[in-house]
Amino acid sequence: MNVGELAAGVLAGDRRALARAITRVESARADHRREAQALLAEVARAGRQALRIGLSGTPGVGKSTFIEAFGMMLIAAGLRVAVLAVDPSSARTGGSILGDKTRMEFLSREPMAFIRPSPSQTHLGGVARRTREAVALCEGAGFDIVLIETVGVGQSETVVAEMADLFVLLLAPAGGDELQGVKRGIMEMADLILVNKADGDLKRAAMRTMADYAGALRLLRKRPQDPPGFPKALCVSAVTQDGLAGAWAEMQALVTWRRETGHFAGRRAEQARHWFGEEVRQGLLARLDTPDARAQMADLGRAVAEGRIDPGVAAARILDGLPG
Repeated sequence: MNVGELAAGVLAGDRRALARAITRVESARADHRREAQALLAEVARAGRQALRIGLSGTPGVGKSTFIEAFGMMLIAAGLRVAVLAVDPSSARTGGSILGDKTRMEFLSREPMAFIRPSPSQTHLGGVARRTREAVALCEGAGFDIVLIETVGVGQSETVVAEMADLFVLLLAPAGGDELQGVKRGIMEMADLILVNKADGDLKRAAMRTMADYAGALRLLRKRPQDPPGFPKALCVSAVTQDGLAGAWAEMQALVTWRRETGHFAGRRAEQARHWFGEEVRQGLLARLDTPDARAQMADLGRAVAEGRIDPGVAAARILDGLPG
């Protein structure tokens, strides 16, 4: 299937064409990268936008269960939902389980949903390098909501905020130790903190945890992109679906305010600028991935380790030898 046919299929909402298009943009082959750029340009002409929601959380918090319940609720409201779930890749083998589709049994069968698990390929931030382009393809395919599920919580996880309109942090009921363990950088990025599993015996603990996080959020510096009361913490239960409608209402209220005040468009512009710089940096790094460059780096690496040359001088030699 050529680029024109693939773009037409994506714009028509063909999920099979969308899956093929994402496979194309995830490829590292030089010819596929050229085709991917042409494909993205063709799809972008449609000018379609979706609400991009980044979702992160500690392992075992129930991200997949939450996404399925939340996605089914959105579909019941007549919205089309795409889920880009990034699975951790092994740093040793590069392999990835890619099990999100099996964990979202009902959502994966919905004709108004699209689930794409992708390996993180050890990329920092828990987001595959081409996830941003996959988001653009899902928008072109006419999806109303794109949920970006990241690997887990860590300092580098904040990269998801550079491709999402809303960043939701999902946490489980816990004591103060977990509050201490969550990175301040992620707390500052979060638009909503949702304490999941607020049902049964855990409901009271969830309420206490929510109060702890609400207090912590009040201590953070006020952000210009937030209306009064945001960011905020809420309790939800993916199992009983309690609180999901309320969380969605808060997301809509926040997005509406940002659109009316210009913060939404401004943030999108900042993100585009960020990813332009990231592509330039990745392109420069790619120039080091040649046999000659790898051999030179190996030689200079040994010299640095043996103390025969300063690391800065060695790096300068590599950089000076880069083409144009």
